[in-house]
Amino acid sequence: MSETNPYNKKDERKAREFISPSDLTFAWNDCHRCLWLYYNYGVKNPTFLPLVGDLADMQERYFDGASSHHMDPAIPAGKVLDRGKFVVSKPIEINGAPTKFAIRGKYDILMEFDDGTYGVIDCKFQARDTDKSDFYAPQLEAYAFALENPAKGEPKKISALGLFVWSLVTPRGNADSGFGLQLKSSWRPIDRNPEALNTRLTEFITMLGEPVTVSNGCNHCKYISDRREVLGNE
Repeated sequence: MSETNPYNKKDERKAREFISPSDLTFAWNDCHRCLWLYYNYGVKNPTFLPLVGDLADMQERYFDGASSHHMDPAIPAGKVLDRGKFVVSKPIEINGAPTKFAIRGKYDILMEFDDGTYGVIDCKFQARDTDKSDFYAPQLEAYAFALENPAKGEPKKISALGLFVWSLVTPRGNADSGFGLQLKSSWRPIDRNPEALNTRLTEFITMLGEPVTVSNGCNHCKYISDRREVLGNE
């Protein structure tokens, strides 16, 4: 079951043409109705993730310019070349035809390896050391696509993707010396899979071009519906 909601000129000016790599994971696995509204009308549901940005920035700054061995011996030999930079791809092609969409997002860490290739690392801070590499694979592959198919500049050959995870172990210290946290670090390599990214992008872009679907258990949509029942269309 679906419902139509035609564009008007005002709404079209808010439509997005850049796909965020993170939307290929979190948003795609959440409510497609909310995702459709965001990309077609610029209506984004409010989210609040306390400390996430601060902790990620702390990891990135800590390893600024570091060698791969300093991070984890299993990472190919090289060094941190850059961090926290935006990348924009050429237009995405679906079934051989260009679309209006391109990838645009900010990677955490870009590695330069001794063999002349590059790698993209996503920094994570987790309560427990669990392997979430399968979940984040489309996001990392999207960064690789943008770096290998840039809208401007020279392409970079991406040979490695992965998650660098800090997870909590135990608190340390006291009131006199100060408190800190002991952390465990884990390197979670992710295999390159451009075909899986192409499938995800095809499904993503196809969904955006179809009539909006009815919500399926989304708390944000339920809140709006319940609020409207009580207050009407304010």
